[in-house]
Amino acid sequence: MYTGIAVVTGAGSGIGRATARTLLDAEWAVTLAGRREAPLRETAAGDNVLVVPTDVTDPGSVDGLFAAVKEHFGRLDLLFNNAGVAALSAPPEELSHEQWRRVVDTNLTGSFLCAQGAYRLMMAQDPQGGRIINNGSVSAQAPRPNSVAYTATKHAITGLTKSLALDGRRHNIACGQIDIGNAATDMTERMTTGTLQADGRIAAEPTMDVADVARTVLHMASLPLTANIPFVTVMASAMPLLGRG
Repeated sequence: MYTGIAVVTGAGSGIGRATARTLLDAEWAVTLAGRREAPLRETAAGDNVLVVPTDVTDPGSVDGLFAAVKEHFGRLDLLFNNAGVAALSAPPEELSHEQWRRVVDTNLTGSFLCAQGAYRLMMAQDPQGGRIINNGSVSAQAPRPNSVAYTATKHAITGLTKSLALDGRRHNIACGQIDIGNAATDMTERMTTGTLQADGRIAAEPTMDVADVARTVLHMASLPLTANIPFVTVMASAMPLLGRG
């Protein structure tokens, strides 16, 4: 018997991979979604795993993901809406339309499409309900220099979270958001060697173990649907977030 049935997007690396493995260790059944099948296969372990290569920017691909979940597991209890990309660091006047669209299409539209797919499945199943956890990033709270596209999408995720939490009440669907700061992954490796600060300096920043993020997601997921953590921040203790600007 499974603890629950989960979908993790962006499960082929970093936060998604760590969270998927933590859920599996806690005896969840997990569907791994991501653009490339090979990294998803590297994440996968055990019999309670379904691998579904998915482009979250493509509505048809997302529909296929949730159809596969329904066919294989019969229901869905958790979506960790984690897939995302960052544009190259660039001032607003230099960011290309293509870079802007790539970030918006993945981080915002992709998150909406996956949330919509999960919402539709959760409201139709018996017993009704489930939980959606959005990866907001600490950039949902404060920007880094030259990050206009990423920061805009992550602020928008906060609105998505609030709307889903409100509209989900009547269907027993809870929605929360985890804002993550400097988890040690390939994406944040540059933090340890130096990254641009608000005052123009280049400075190294501390990171935290990505396992700490995964454990936080597991805690949120383990709550009964009568309880919700709408927003939580987990970050490297000494990172300069609280002093930005």
